[in-house]
Amino acid sequence: MMILVTGGSKSGKSSLAESFFDNFSEKKYYIATMQPFGADAQTAIARHQKMREGKGFSTIERCTDLSGIKLSPRCGVLLECMGNLCANEMFRDNAVCDPRDAILAGIAHIRSNSELFVIVTNEVCADGIAYTPETMQYMRYLAKINREIAALADTVIECTAGFPNILKGVIPC
Repeated sequence: MMILVTGGSKSGKSSLAESFFDNFSEKKYYIATMQPFGADAQTAIARHQKMREGKGFSTIERCTDLSGIKLSPRCGVLLECMGNLCANEMFRDNAVCDPRDAILAGIAHIRSNSELFVIVTNEVCADGIAYTPETMQYMRYLAKINREIAALADTVIECTAGFPNILKGVIPC
C-alpha cells in the first residue's frame, strides 16, 4: 500500500504518517531527506528524531537517489519529505535540473520493495505569492511530482490542523 500525506507546515502530517506504522510488525525504515543546512534545519531534524524515538524505525539519511536504497523484504517505509527531496534533486551538482524522473524512479523502486510506503509532502502554490523564478520552478516541479504520486497512491490524505481529510482511498487500520 502506498499513502501520500500532504498539508501545510506544522499541519500534523508527520505525526499522522508515523501513526500508520504503529501496528506494522515488519522492518520499518524512515528515509530522512533533509540536508542539515543551518540551525533551522538542525532544529527540525532533532524534532523529527524525537518524534520517532522508540517507534522502531531504522533511519536512512538520503538526500538524493532513492533508487540506490537497499531494503528488507516486506518492509515499511516512511519518506519525509518530498519537498526536501525535490529541492535536493533539482539543485544537485550545483545545476538546476528537472528532478521528476529521478524521484519517480526512486518512488517506483521503493514501492516495489515495500509492503507499506508512506510519503510526506508539502502543499505548495496555494498562497498566490509570486516568488523568484527558481522558486517558482521548484514549486511547479513539486506540484507535478505530488500529482503523479497522488495518481499512483492507494490513499491520499490532506492534513489540516492535525485532522486527516481523505482525498482518495481509505485510511488503513
